[in-house]
Amino acid sequence: MENASPARERAQPKKVHVIGCGAIAREILAVCEANGLDHIDLECLPAIWHNTPEKIVPGLREAIARARAEGCERIFIAYADCGTGGLIDRLCAEEGVSRIPGPHCYSFFAGNADFAKRWDDDITAFFLTDFLARQFEAFVIEPLGLNRHPELRDMYFGHYRKLVYLSQQEDGALQEKARRAADYLGLEYEYRYTGYGDLTRSLTET
Repeated sequence: MENASPARERAQPKKVHVIGCGAIAREILAVCEANGLDHIDLECLPAIWHNTPEKIVPGLREAIARARAEGCERIFIAYADCGTGGLIDRLCAEEGVSRIPGPHCYSFFAGNADFAKRWDDDITAFFLTDFLARQFEAFVIEPLGLNRHPELRDMYFGHYRKLVYLSQQEDGALQEKARRAADYLGLEYEYRYTGYGDLTRSLTET
């Protein structure tokens, strides 16, 4: 019996502190539950930073410092580049941590390789995820002021041709929300079920 405890300790992965975007919190937790990733401890930064990427790197830097002060040895960044122009990669290099590969969540949910292959056809696409389908008004309509100035719609979205809903869970209610969003923006609607894409591999390999 004396050797049982060390053996169990060796079999258990070390705790990983994941610092992620609040817009993918639900998906991170779902991947962890489905894959038994009990060693992951999740901290989320505000989802609204999805619209203000200049806030992401300072927020990540502070979160990393807090985690290290609390004794966290292994840290993983659950963001893609997310509009920071390479600044998250620079932070990761400085801090010795890694992140989810890809330019943004649309890409890693679709699978980065598949997203890149489709890009010529999708260059005029506006993308939604499950989160954005749920929060379309709060994260698209209100920040752009379309609730106050609907005449601005064509100025913002006139160069798009279609709305592509990249779905993580097959949910009829969310599909209807996404269809209504496409109608609101005057865009063609396209539905693609992606599941969690490369997010699963990124988390299971931490």
